[in-house]
Amino acid sequence: MADILKSTTSPNTPAPDPENSGWVKIGVVAAASAFAGGLAAAWWYRKTLTKLRQTGENGTNPHFGIPAEDPGDDA
Repeated sequence: MADILKSTTSPNTPAPDPENSGWVKIGVVAAASAFAGGLAAAWWYRKTLTKLRQTGENGTNPHFGIPAEDPGDDA
């Protein structure tokens, strides 16, 4: 009796192994590169970042808002 599950015309080839590990490696390298780039940018602009942090301590801007003397309407 012939086995109906086996094909006589198709060769017996093993299934290819999935190559997903390559994509995972690329993702890890991309994430590490982005993290390293962020650290490098923070180190390069550290003085600017320090100034930005200090502005939060002094929340009032003396030159912001309506001046004390109202010039009135000139229309």
